[in-house]
Amino acid sequence: MTHRPSRPRQAHPPRRREPSAPRPPAEDPARRAALDTLRAVSDRDAYANLVLPGMLRERRIVGRDAALATELTYGTCRAQGLLDQVIAACSDRPLSQIDKALLDVLRLGAYQLLRTRIPPHAAVSSTVDLARADVGSRLAGFANAVLRKVGELTEDEWVAKLAPNRDEDPIGYLATATAHPRWIARAFADSLGDKGSKLQAALEADDERPAVHLVARPGDITAEELAAITGGDVAPYSPYGVRLDAGAGDPAHMDPVRERFAAVQDEGSQLCAVALTRPVLTGTDEKWLDLCAGPGGKATLLGALAGLQGGSVDAVEKAPHRARLIEQATEGLPVYVHVTDGRETGFEPESFDRILVDAPCTGLGALRRRPEARWRRQPSDVGDLTKLQRELLTAALDLARPGGVVAYVVCSPHLSETIGVVGDVIRRAKVEQIDAREFFPGVPDLGPGPDVQLWPHLHGTDAMYCALLRK
Repeated sequence: MTHRPSRPRQAHPPRRREPSAPRPPAEDPARRAALDTLRAVSDRDAYANLVLPGMLRERRIVGRDAALATELTYGTCRAQGLLDQVIAACSDRPLSQIDKALLDVLRLGAYQLLRTRIPPHAAVSSTVDLARADVGSRLAGFANAVLRKVGELTEDEWVAKLAPNRDEDPIGYLATATAHPRWIARAFADSLGDKGSKLQAALEADDERPAVHLVARPGDITAEELAAITGGDVAPYSPYGVRLDAGAGDPAHMDPVRERFAAVQDEGSQLCAVALTRPVLTGTDEKWLDLCAGPGGKATLLGALAGLQGGSVDAVEKAPHRARLIEQATEGLPVYVHVTDGRETGFEPESFDRILVDAPCTGLGALRRRPEARWRRQPSDVGDLTKLQRELLTAALDLARPGGVVAYVVCSPHLSETIGVVGDVIRRAKVEQIDAREFFPGVPDLGPGPDVQLWPHLHGTDAMYCALLRK
């Protein structure tokens, strides 16, 4: 019997695949939270440090995703001016003609390319995905083209290409290199009396994300105890301060903060409030006044210190919602909140022993903590604020008793808001300026006096200014 050779089995031809819709991009919670916060800042003049934490909690974004969202949000806000210059150089249309939502996307992508270690392909692709989801495929293609051009140079190379010549315009160069508006860089230079290495150090420190500072409530907990509980370090200058590592987590969740034994407060603010309490007075020392008290950080510290010696603090705040914050912060302390204008309080003249005037200001000294503020503030803001500052300081001097002390404090190094206001008021009032430096013991680099200007690059604090006046 013969057998036919078996025929090889033929494989079925592959089935033709039907074209499928593009796969939607994977959800990117960190970048989405960052972009949504940037949009709130752009559209509603919101504050990033108020919007983002709530968004992270609501969306349950934690760990590395929360850290990434925080870095991208604050970093993009801080660098906005430089990012816009680079984007404009890479675009075939002016920024004013770019869709606002798309511009926020481009800023987020450019920041990743220039100031993070995120691989360029990941920075571009993730940003294009956001653009496609928010503004459509056509504009996503535009975003892709712009970002690829952005990534062709490093940040230093873009600065070299876009910034003014350093020898001819040192302030303009450093303003671009550190992502500051020129007028703010000029204000720093005027206060420092320098256009070189000192100015560069100040602007670079101002461009970094700051550490979190805590204040221990006197009489309830010591700085040493607070540091042990939180894992932080006792502050170098404030007797009540603790500095936390950047990765310490949200301080609002720490037990001492939740139980109101401690609060978040920059060490510079602590030093200025404490300085008011240190000059020796003759006569009474029981009635203190915080004339611009909202939201209550300094009023809380002063209230605790006054309470330890049997005194009290009257806290004045014009805005009702901020007055409520003071009441919450100072609960259990001898602090009495008054909702009124600090210029017209109705208090008896010459009735207070110590007065703090923590006046509204440009906030140029706290730009590290309010990353969008440097692009929101304008030089035109200074004039109205200095007028208000003079009026508040004059009102405080009317309320201080003879021999009493008034501390004038602003979170700004702008000379018009600091020595300009103080000098103008002194010329018009019977008042003596006392040397504030001796009431900042252990703090180095305080300058020639008699006032004190703190700096991030010298002291690790906000750029707080303090002058002490004796009635």
